[in-house]
Amino acid sequence: MKYIVLLGDGMADYPCGILGGKTPLQCALTPFLDQIASQGTLGLIDTIPEGLTPGSDVANLSVLGYNPEETYTGRGPLEAASMGIHLGPNDIAYRCNLVCIGEAGTDQAYMDDFTSGHISSSEAREIITDLNRHLGGPSLQFFPGVGYRHLLVWRNAAGSPQTTAPHDIPGKAIAAYLPAGESAPGINDLMQKAAEVLKDHPVNARRVAQGKKPSNSIWLWGQGGKPKLVLMTQKYDFKGGMISAVDLLNGLGTIVGLKPLRVEGATGYIDTNFEGKAKMALDALRFMDFVFLHLEAPDEMGHEGNIEGKILAIELFDEKIVGPILNNIGKLGDYRILVLSDHPTPVELKTHVGDPSPFAILSSRPEENQAAGRPFTEAAAKESGIMVSPGYLLMEKFIRDWGTFRGN
Repeated sequence: MKYIVLLGDGMADYPCGILGGKTPLQCALTPFLDQIASQGTLGLIDTIPEGLTPGSDVANLSVLGYNPEETYTGRGPLEAASMGIHLGPNDIAYRCNLVCIGEAGTDQAYMDDFTSGHISSSEAREIITDLNRHLGGPSLQFFPGVGYRHLLVWRNAAGSPQTTAPHDIPGKAIAAYLPAGESAPGINDLMQKAAEVLKDHPVNARRVAQGKKPSNSIWLWGQGGKPKLVLMTQKYDFKGGMISAVDLLNGLGTIVGLKPLRVEGATGYIDTNFEGKAKMALDALRFMDFVFLHLEAPDEMGHEGNIEGKILAIELFDEKIVGPILNNIGKLGDYRILVLSDHPTPVELKTHVGDPSPFAILSSRPEENQAAGRPFTEAAAKESGIMVSPGYLLMEKFIRDWGTFRGN
């Protein structure tokens, strides 16, 4: 049996007024997602436990079959694993965004762009390298990642403040969302020093001259220590791979025993190499039992409030990833395909929410499918009456006993 998970990050949404009360999923042309939902089993998955922030880190831990209430320590250490950064027992890893702050240095300072205008990885590497040269040392180390996403490791940390994800506060004044708590002063001071380094940085000078947004600050959040998890590959006794453009998912994969499968041209945005991801997944399944393919683009469009872009991202996901895999996986023998959104990222809110999201599973074994004839949409998933809650239970059912699954 071959198992593949196809996850459109933030694909689920709320009904939009500008779409006549429909969601982007309902408006997108998705024949292959609809085929899986109509011929297979459609339902809702609840990936965010009450009290936890509805982020992709928490949600994808659930999707992979881990209870976030027991295993989640923060986003930073997951990305550290992807980057091959060792964390000691007292080390804390922070996600370090390069951001553009509007009205910087004033009481009106606000989160203008949490991606710094989707700064390129090469530009960002130059900035992060300089920040490490100016501000780094034995206890503080900056590590370059992809695009605007980077990492700070605080060795032998004295504490961990309360932090806020920058993508949750677009356009909002930052004063109320700065790190808080007993250990916050040192982190806030570091962010201020970084802003001074970036004020006249040559990368920003070039970007402004080109009409682009500067990266005039860092934003530290998502911190935590190294988690302790039982390897997924040991639990199910198989070989598996992770395909994603972002360090978060590659880190999650690494921590649970999945081999990161790098695809040239994968960007974490709508210009990613869709075809390359599908090909990599099919190639990997020739020698692996399990592949998790993650697409970031719908989530990015949701954060931008870009309705047309989100519909396009969903359609490209369906056409260039879901379709080729659905049409070719049968050549490898028996299979189960799981397609889902990890959480909604409503375009009208521009941030994540913790509502349940649709999932659908299609098996090559007809007796394992409920074939309700519904499309892959939020409304149809709700109408199915199937809810997997807590969501971390779905992976166990998907791998071990989907043939006996008949409902909640």
